[in-house]
Amino acid sequence: MITLRQIERLWENRQYDRLAGELLANRAEDSARLRAYLTGSLPAAALALIRLDELNQAHAPLAQKLIRRLLVSQSADGGWDDPLVTSHCARALMSAGGQGAAIDRALAHLADLQKTEGIWPKEPIRRLGADAYVSSFILFQLGGVAQFRQTVRLNDAVHWFESHSDRLDADTRRLWELAALKCRVRRVDTLVWS
Repeated sequence: MITLRQIERLWENRQYDRLAGELLANRAEDSARLRAYLTGSLPAAALALIRLDELNQAHAPLAQKLIRRLLVSQSADGGWDDPLVTSHCARALMSAGGQGAAIDRALAHLADLQKTEGIWPKEPIRRLGADAYVSSFILFQLGGVAQFRQTVRLNDAVHWFESHSDRLDADTRRLWELAALKCRVRRVDTLVWS
């Protein structure tokens, strides 16, 4: 796994795609398809921030640079580039207990882009068709976050995936299976003693 020093070196040398690739290596969500989506400095900053949190290094000076990179790149509508990158940046900002207006705006933006059937488009244009891969990634990133669950129509998204699971391509199915674990609300059955 990549260390703080390696992240710093790659970030300072502006080797963003290499950084993203090394940060994705050995992660459950890694795929060639995802690597194609997550290119450039913005996704690299989000991935690096998540990794620093995992290393308990969210206090490192680099983390502050990465946070600033994300915050200055956020659009007025609350998103970053597209719904997939927006979910990734929101998760990165939430790492290490982050909260605030930028996260609120990002989640509101995702809620606004959510299609009536419950999933999201590939691009941040409401009239475009929904994209199951992008939606499964959004749910993988944020499905376990209470604030996200309260902001979007999670039940609609989960229902869509459950009713379309037989039509998903292999990458999307694998990512949905990972996301489903985060999205489901566990029910505690009541025991009745007689």
